Amino acid sequence: MIIGLFILLASLISLRTGLSVAIIEIAGGIIAGNLGIQTEDWMLYLAGFGGILLTYLAGTEIDTDLMRDKFKECFLIGVASFILPFILIYIYTYYFCHWTLSAALIAGTALSTTSLAVVYSVLVETGLSKTEIGKILMAATFVTDMGTALAMSVLFVKPSLYTLIFLSVSVNVIYFADKFTHYFFNHPRWKNKVIEPEIKYIFVLLLVLMYFANFGEGHAVLPAFILGLLMSRHFKNSSDSKLVRNRLRTVAYALITPVFFIVGGLRVSLPLIMTGVILFISLLLLKIVGKFVGVYFLAKKYIPGGSMYTTLLMSTGLTFGTIASVFGLNSGLIDQQQYSVLVGVVIASAIIPTFIAQKWFIPIHSEDIVEITNGGD
Repeated sequence: MIIGLFILLASLISLRTGLSVAIIEIAGGIIAGNLGIQTEDWMLYLAGFGGILLTYLAGTEIDTDLMRDKFKECFLIGVASFILPFILIYIYTYYFCHWTLSAALIAGTALSTTSLAVVYSVLVETGLSKTEIGKILMAATFVTDMGTALAMSVLFVKPSLYTLIFLSVSVNVIYFADKFTHYFFNHPRWKNKVIEPEIKYIFVLLLVLMYFANFGEGHAVLPAFILGLLMSRHFKNSSDSKLVRNRLRTVAYALITPVFFIVGGLRVSLPLIMTGVILFISLLLLKIVGKFVGVYFLAKKYIPGGSMYTTLLMSTGLTFGTIASVFGLNSGLIDQQQYSVLVGVVIASAIIPTFIAQKWFIPIHSEDIVEITNGGD
């Protein structure tokens, strides 16, 4: 009941203030968590599915032709967005805070991410997901998160037979979905039916990826994004397919994704953060500075009309940052206070840069956005 009230109030406050509903849901989760509201098992599972669903939807929004044409811009912005914060956080925690090597690497990985879920939600709410700046932002975010996934795999994950099974299943799900999805979307008996077979089909694909990711001690975020990326052409082929995506968004934003953001806020322990408030502020500043240096000057060169907006949204973190922190805690690489500080910084980076971007730097109309150019010429 309380979660339902929070979801409704967050929507009303968002409509009233013009702020992203994701920010308000996260902030509501922080308040609720520190007033004694605890997560239930169903909330954790629904939140996990919400993060995967948001990632899949983000993939469906990307213009693959534009991504191919602007690969250099996407790649450079995404890589710089990952590397510089990683180096700064690692150096600070290892050499100045005297964390262990593994703990410092976890911190660098967790705080170098960009939240594809937050970026996608904000772009859809503002209508910028259809513009070039929105599409390039999501593509660059994917590159950043790919760097995070590779760092996690190279530094911490020990490959096993189960990992290979997960990778094999992911490749096959993506391949066959790309080849045969049109049968579900275009079958005359299934189109525009109240039982929504197309949406159930997409849910099954995502649940399969989630199950085998858990089986192989991996995560389904990147396979889900690639699945959405390759299936994006199916959503562009006809008006019926576009209606499927719109109905999928309706289902997601009504309940599933709000739980994802609220649970993210519930993870933050303010008392534990207050015991390390100087560390919290330092890490937050280092993440934002690293993102600014890494992204702003490249964005100013390639996206001169939206460089600050791009930089701020690329500074957000949530899904992968939390995943890396949880992995570190469960593996004994970081302690409970380090975990709370890291997750607190991740959540703060989801709220503060997004708030500033929406309040002062959002392009009001898509036609006001300067076209992405090669070298800014």
